[in-house]
Amino acid sequence: MRLAAAALLLALAGCASAPRIIPVEAWGGSPPTAHDEPQHISRITLHHQGEIWKEGADPEAYLRRLQQWSRLTKRWADIPYHYVIAPDGRIYAARPLTQAGDTNTEYDPRGHALIMLVGNFEEQQPTPGQLKSAVELTAWLAREHHLGLDAIASHKDYSRQTVCPGRNLYAYLESGWFKAEVAKRL
Repeated sequence: MRLAAAALLLALAGCASAPRIIPVEAWGGSPPTAHDEPQHISRITLHHQGEIWKEGADPEAYLRRLQQWSRLTKRWADIPYHYVIAPDGRIYAARPLTQAGDTNTEYDPRGHALIMLVGNFEEQQPTPGQLKSAVELTAWLAREHHLGLDAIASHKDYSRQTVCPGRNLYAYLESGWFKAEVAKRL
């Protein structure tokens, strides 16, 4: 009986629920009109916005502008990332995970779940809320898609044309801290 209870507890621990993700409709976005072939997630890739995030800026207004720019200027199906994390740690849904993301660099993002933290982490530090949410989201995605820690990387790990996700966020990956924190949640 004790073994069965322990097995049940272990099974439940491995089935942690998804982090709270604000849906596209809730931030005023619209679903993409183009539908590409569905992708199979095999990687989780971290990005930064690459622009200085000003305290007090409205992440939902930013997402609406990003969606418009992505569609009208870049002619992409949607925001290039699947998830966007605000400084307070709120996670916003962006492009559907079933659709491959887009990039301004040479790497092929097909198969990648793309997570972007707002801010320029060459100059700014990611907030504790962003780091916590990025870890939780990454762990959840890894569980959902049956991925190991080796599937977690950053934009610059796939492209020589970028410093993304910025040295101050990349330091958490380079030191092993980020994957260790994800591992605790797997």
